[in-house]
Amino acid sequence: MLGRHRYLIIGILAFVFVYFFLWSSSNELPKPVTGVIQPVVSVDGNYNAQSPFIFIGGIPRSGTTLMRAMLDAHPDIRCGEETRVIPRILALRAQWKKSEREWKRLQEAGVGDSVINAAISSFIVQVIAGHGAPAPRLCNKDPFTLKSTVYLTELFPNSKFILMLRDGRATVHSIISRQVTITGFDLNDFRQCLTKWNAGISVMYDQCQSVGSDRCLMVHYEQLVLHPEKEMRKLLNFLDIPFNDSVLHHEALIGKDISLSKTERSTDQVIKPVNLDALTKWVGNIPEDVVADMANIAPMLKVLGYDPYANPPVYGKPDDIVIKKTQDVHQNGNEWYKKAVAVVIDPSRVDKPV
Repeated sequence: MLGRHRYLIIGILAFVFVYFFLWSSSNELPKPVTGVIQPVVSVDGNYNAQSPFIFIGGIPRSGTTLMRAMLDAHPDIRCGEETRVIPRILALRAQWKKSEREWKRLQEAGVGDSVINAAISSFIVQVIAGHGAPAPRLCNKDPFTLKSTVYLTELFPNSKFILMLRDGRATVHSIISRQVTITGFDLNDFRQCLTKWNAGISVMYDQCQSVGSDRCLMVHYEQLVLHPEKEMRKLLNFLDIPFNDSVLHHEALIGKDISLSKTERSTDQVIKPVNLDALTKWVGNIPEDVVADMANIAPMLKVLGYDPYANPPVYGKPDDIVIKKTQDVHQNGNEWYKKAVAVVIDPSRVDKPV
């Protein structure tokens, strides 16, 4: 009886969520789905809440796509594109918890923590396992999932988390210049976006700290770009996965072992090798009043190790291989531009070679 109840709740949650997702994106009623959806399992049938999933997150435009592409290059790991649905189901549960009245109604109906947790964990496992090929280790990259790191550690006790950190000034400049739509961010107001960045990364940082360094690793985007081998060795050691040189050459596997979404805003950039171009594009492109008040607007900059008054900042000296790859991107700009245009849905947003 308990098993039937559990699957009923899973079905209801799945239906409600899919309806919510489709209705929020369209004015049309969702069309009925026919057929039977078979649960997804690994080759050995062991994908479940005990699986050692890897979750990658951070504020959008902080290097999450680069990180997942580099991990996707490893023969033992499969990440894939953003699912977009996992953060939404987590947000839906957070809404229920926030409303005392709604949560009480659920409790009275017998839909308590254990039932909801079982349903949500099953939903997440199905999505992660089902949207790509099987692999010894599966990972998920949906930036805002790491706002729920503590909860996810409860659902998936063997999972590990990667929090991507980036200079907030660079992140916000990228969000605005590339017109990345994020709920709550006013793309016409640099100060407001920095405030939103500060609030968002503060939550993720606290969540990561709460679960401990054995479960959540913070990776600075700048250091990943400057010293990719050092950072990836550290990361793979954290994940208990043997180092493989392929993670340093993800660009060679795009379209082969690594699939990209044509709709993700980072796609045209991650087809290129790791390079230095994006590190300081923000310098000179922030309103003067915001620059002058930077420490007050975004106190998390200092917490994360960035100097709020450094313009330009000194992130460090790049490895020789990174310098070489950056030169290749510049010297063969037209070729990389053609590759970028071929993998995006809107070619007009791809930066043309200088």
